[in-house]
Amino acid sequence: MIHIFDVDNTVIKRTSAWYFLLDALKEKLIKYSQVNRLPVDLIKYKLARPDNDFIENVVKNLAGIKKSELERIAEICFENRIKDNIYTGIMEIINDILQKGERAIFATSSFDFIVYPLEKFLKIEGSLATKMEYNNGCTTGLLSGESLFGVKKKEACKIWMKQNNIDPKDTCFYSDSYTDIPLLEYCGIAVAVNPDRILKKEAKKRGWKILRLKETGTCLK
Repeated sequence: MIHIFDVDNTVIKRTSAWYFLLDALKEKLIKYSQVNRLPVDLIKYKLARPDNDFIENVVKNLAGIKKSELERIAEICFENRIKDNIYTGIMEIINDILQKGERAIFATSSFDFIVYPLEKFLKIEGSLATKMEYNNGCTTGLLSGESLFGVKKKEACKIWMKQNNIDPKDTCFYSDSYTDIPLLEYCGIAVAVNPDRILKKEAKKRGWKILRLKETGTCLK
């Protein structure tokens, strides 16, 4: 069995990109003017009317940042914010999966450099994540491929499964978001973790398992 986890609001409380942005702004790596449309994007997401290319649009304003600096801030962010906001229930699930010798990966619209410290900490084997494009070690303002948001996450997972000879019936996907319904439908087992109102309704209708988690921290590690 392959266990696939969304990250934001599923493995951790709130969103990894938001935590990263707080430290990136504090360190003056990013200016607020470069990301000032994010509050609008959040409102559209909450209203279930997201722009499927909003990540691509944000990245256009982030050209010229050193990859090494993104990775440095990501490590700071993990230690200062993300580490203590991991759901303990998810840590227990992942620990149990690994002890059984089963596989676990992330599939997230967040950036690979943000989730990498979390991946290492939880001993996840890898991540399907959104990736920046770089030239001479600096961001170009474009993505390498597409963002893994909504149906694009499903397509990325389909390709990954095909490349690794994995039957979708042998996968279990965990997510909190209505935007992940396409992938939840595709995988053999669907688990709604602290689902939003749309996913909660869909999960109840389809008989998907619902997990409600509140406790966070790193006591299990």
